[in-house]
Amino acid sequence: MLAWLGVRLSRTPQNLPLRALTGLAACLSLAFPFGLAADREATVLGLSPMMSRLIQHGMLLIGVTCLVFFFLFSALEPRKAWPRARRFAVPLAAAEAVLIVTAALAPPDVHSSSSPAGAVFTITADLYLAFGFATAFLWARRYACEANPRLARGLRIASIGLAAIVLANCVFVPEIILRWAGALSPSALAETNGAAATVLGAAAAAVFLLPGVVIFLAGVIYPAAAMRVTALRVWAGHRRVYRQLDPLWTVLHAHFPDDELQRVTPSPWHDLFRLRGMHRRYYRRVVECRDGLVRISPYLPPQTSEENRRYDDLARSLKHALAARAAGQQAQSVHATRVVVAATDSLDADVRELVSLSRAMNSTGDA
Repeated sequence: MLAWLGVRLSRTPQNLPLRALTGLAACLSLAFPFGLAADREATVLGLSPMMSRLIQHGMLLIGVTCLVFFFLFSALEPRKAWPRARRFAVPLAAAEAVLIVTAALAPPDVHSSSSPAGAVFTITADLYLAFGFATAFLWARRYACEANPRLARGLRIASIGLAAIVLANCVFVPEIILRWAGALSPSALAETNGAAATVLGAAAAAVFLLPGVVIFLAGVIYPAAAMRVTALRVWAGHRRVYRQLDPLWTVLHAHFPDDELQRVTPSPWHDLFRLRGMHRRYYRRVVECRDGLVRISPYLPPQTSEENRRYDDLARSLKHALAARAAGQQAQSVHATRVVVAATDSLDADVRELVSLSRAMNSTGDA
């Protein structure tokens, strides 16, 4: 995901929401391995577990700030968003300073919350994360009121996940205080480290944090996924119509091969497996069918609007007209007219008429 965002950012470097989203992905990617090292009390790159925990939480704090910036720059104009972003950087700097000082004072070979400095370290991180995610929640709800329906639905789903994450952090803070004060009995301890080192913390992680992360990611992915599903549905419809028009197109193309629109893509195989390739072939076939019908129309008998819907009779007339033209007979008219005119002036209605005629061409047999 980070690589994909990086490629997109390289194409539009002035996109401020994309910058913030890329920063969020970069922070999460950097925080994850150091968090694993801290949980396993491993020394990585000469860094003690506490220093790994510092890097992890420091990146998480910057990441949640990037998330807030994403909503700020998406919902507001840059001239209004920048002052808010600068103000939001003040609590971030304060929280990062507290993390650095407490990490330096905490013993390097113990869990981050088992000493006074370690407890302050973890509480500060959880409080800031709760503050940051709560701010993102509020901006997500606000932005959803102004966004298009698909994006608004995704933002509302994401906001539910953000609310669950905030609840988890709100449970972690008193749990850390009680654990540091010795108010929790040994039976309340869990078999995990970090904020979920007690049954209460593990329950908060299982009930709020993990589902919240999943719901938030689902909300973020939803607009793009829904758009892709819609695109696939349109692609499938175009592919179906493309095949349904084949009987009509085949007979017209045999008599008017010069009406074929030339392929504009430089790579036919690349075009074959792209969504746009099917759309291009669909529109070409519709235009070619319509052009062929206009060219053969002088050989067709006049059609009333009622007869226009009798596709079997029209299909027979079309085959006779094509045969008459191929035999060099005289056309019945010197003027070209539209054939199978749709009741409404729209491409979809026009395509439905062509499909009905194509089916009739396939069912009437040879002329």
